[in-house]
Amino acid sequence: MQVKFNAIIGAAVLLMAGTAYAQELVVKIGHVGPTSGQIAHLGKDNENGARMAIDELNAKGVTIGGKKAKFELLAEDDAADPKQGTAAAQKLVDAKVNGVVGHLNSGTTIPASKIYSDAGIPQISPSATNPKYTRQGYKTAFRVVADDVHLGGTLGKYAVKELKGKNIAVVDDRTAYGQGVADEFEKGVKGAGGKTVARVFTNDKATDFTAILTSLKAKKPDIVFFGGMDAVAGPMMRQMKQLGIEAKFMGGDGICTGELPKLAQEGMSDGQVVCAEAGGVEGAAKKSMEDFYVAYKKKYNDDVKVYAPYVYDAVNVLVASMVKAGSADPAKYLPVLAKIDYNGVTGKIAFDAKGDIKNGALTLYTFKGGKRDQIAVVR
Repeated sequence: MQVKFNAIIGAAVLLMAGTAYAQELVVKIGHVGPTSGQIAHLGKDNENGARMAIDELNAKGVTIGGKKAKFELLAEDDAADPKQGTAAAQKLVDAKVNGVVGHLNSGTTIPASKIYSDAGIPQISPSATNPKYTRQGYKTAFRVVADDVHLGGTLGKYAVKELKGKNIAVVDDRTAYGQGVADEFEKGVKGAGGKTVARVFTNDKATDFTAILTSLKAKKPDIVFFGGMDAVAGPMMRQMKQLGIEAKFMGGDGICTGELPKLAQEGMSDGQVVCAEAGGVEGAAKKSMEDFYVAYKKKYNDDVKVYAPYVYDAVNVLVASMVKAGSADPAKYLPVLAKIDYNGVTGKIAFDAKGDIKNGALTLYTFKGGKRDQIAVVR
């Protein structure tokens, strides 16, 4: 009798366990960024932001459609290379991810976006700023930062109006991001009544800039704008100093990182750099961002580089849309995502018809004593 009773209890336990298991919903969130190569420090920063969000969501015990969700992060490395980026995107599609945060670079985000669109998988980029990304007509493409039209144009006006630049030289690295932000900067300069005296090119792997900087020196620039990333900007600044080019150095969010002083070393002086980061918070909202920085440092024993808070918010926006829709099925929560109104650590997140963030902010920075120093938040 006891044996039969134990068997019944055992069967009941197994049934309950099976029911509990059936009620658990596995939600796969993909993340892609360059975790190898010259800007691996930025890619890892992004991935850390995603992991932080995933860990917190699992700790909270989020339910979607009445089922407890277990979130898994599927992280891929695109090495900032378009071909590797599309391969990573296809890998995530094949793994049937429920949503994607990434990629970091415009040059990888744009080609990958077609793959996600074809599969109907929502994609939020935390950092790609080239306008083309959200102007392809894909309903699955979103971004949580302002685009280059806003970022580059604002910097161009600032160069003329605030820095009083007379001879402005422009350099870009020929990537989708670098060229795009430099184009918009140049338009901003001209729109503000200024002029550019040179437009020269390098590439995103370059380390020797002697030829282009020598040609620029003859133009006597008072401002040099660089469209590209910090890994190239740092050595460029060192070589500018060696050649005696005493000019302000400007750039977009690609150079506006905590790593730039280390990469530029003696090539950077206090107040020389003026850069803009897409995003920004003011007033009471600053505390949530500051708290994030503290929590990130505690978790990873490292400082936020640039984009981690935007990745963190992007993951949470995807999940908030799933919760509101009562489903992690991309087809069901995508319409909810398009109309989301979410308050994140980076500020209010809502999207326009193209998938761009509404009323996107920019934060202007300089560097003093090897640390970023905020100038202003502009919209």
